[in-house]
Amino acid sequence: MVKWIISGCLTLVVIFGLGCCGSSGTPTPLGNGDVLATTLVVFGYNDLGMHCMNQDFSRFMILPPFNTMHALVLRRGEHPQFVTSGVTVNYNIPGNTSSVDKTNFWQYAQPLLGVSLAPNIGLAGNGLSGMMTPSQTTLRDWQATGIPLTPITDAQTLNSFQLANIEVRDNNTLLARTQAVAPVSWEISCDLCHNGDDAPDILLAHDQLHGTNLQQQTPVLCGKCHAQAPLGSFAPGQPGVKPLSTAMHSAHASRMADVVATLNGNTCYACHPGRQTKCLRDVHASHGMTCTDCHTSMEAVGNPARRPWVEEPRCGNCHPHAEQPNTLYRNSVGHHGVACEACHGSPHAITPTSVANDNVQAIGLQGHAGVVNTCSVCHQRTPDDTFSHNSGN
Repeated sequence: MVKWIISGCLTLVVIFGLGCCGSSGTPTPLGNGDVLATTLVVFGYNDLGMHCMNQDFSRFMILPPFNTMHALVLRRGEHPQFVTSGVTVNYNIPGNTSSVDKTNFWQYAQPLLGVSLAPNIGLAGNGLSGMMTPSQTTLRDWQATGIPLTPITDAQTLNSFQLANIEVRDNNTLLARTQAVAPVSWEISCDLCHNGDDAPDILLAHDQLHGTNLQQQTPVLCGKCHAQAPLGSFAPGQPGVKPLSTAMHSAHASRMADVVATLNGNTCYACHPGRQTKCLRDVHASHGMTCTDCHTSMEAVGNPARRPWVEEPRCGNCHPHAEQPNTLYRNSVGHHGVACEACHGSPHAITPTSVANDNVQAIGLQGHAGVVNTCSVCHQRTPDDTFSHNSGN
């Protein structure tokens, strides 16, 4: 029986990496430079397959720049150990060092959310580079929450799948490195129905349908009335008012017939990124599946009886060994407590994906894309017992 032990005797900086083992019992370094594993290996992953945000905040806000990255650090050996303390885990996004010059979010953060933020600092206090902290959850990983990343790089190019560097160090000694996608897009195609993506047109439509006066109250935080679970206390909503997900899906479900052809049959890309971004890019999409194969329909997503962000499609509906009971995939652990996303990828980005950057980590660690399934990435030798997805020790 392979036993996993929580341990924290090193100080590291994480970019994401791993390695194999030599005859002496010391793990053989793995990687290709961008991904590195020595005595430690690090897996980087995003909590969601795509983070969405507004491009302009002067009229209303659906979502702010808020990207969350995770890093799972393991000490490689016969009995791999979780490293949750005694290390430093740092992150950065190469080629993207500033956001304040790419969006007006910081100009409107105070009237929208009641907070004054320093330039390039997000709602959780993190910037575009910095130190990750232990998550204090059953995931036993490290996190950087609310990174204020935009899809525009310093070179003024559009890239929704930028690679984040994560490094693990013991003082000045680099022990592990990896690269993982920090996905973000502001492709919300309101202009398919509204005049030129014109915010006043959208607010006017709301005022006419619901008797509000939003045009005179800009900038408007949608979550002030319609609860938005991802924004927590910033967007609690009002009693008796539908959550934003429920309101948006139920209101638009019957209005999409005229734009289906424009979206190549994927109605979800009218709001979710999108015709250019194609956030559904994973192994399921490569087999011809679309959003509705899992989410059923806009009507189902907008059903008032559904709890947005809590009730989601389950991998276990098709796969016998999937996420934990009563736990979302993004919060689940499997093989001896390892986070599911560390080996399989994020929702909508289950590896291998059609985006090359999503596959960088797996290729660097084991030489091929897809699920990380090479035992020597973490183990000193291939275990004798049968591989198990179970989360128990």
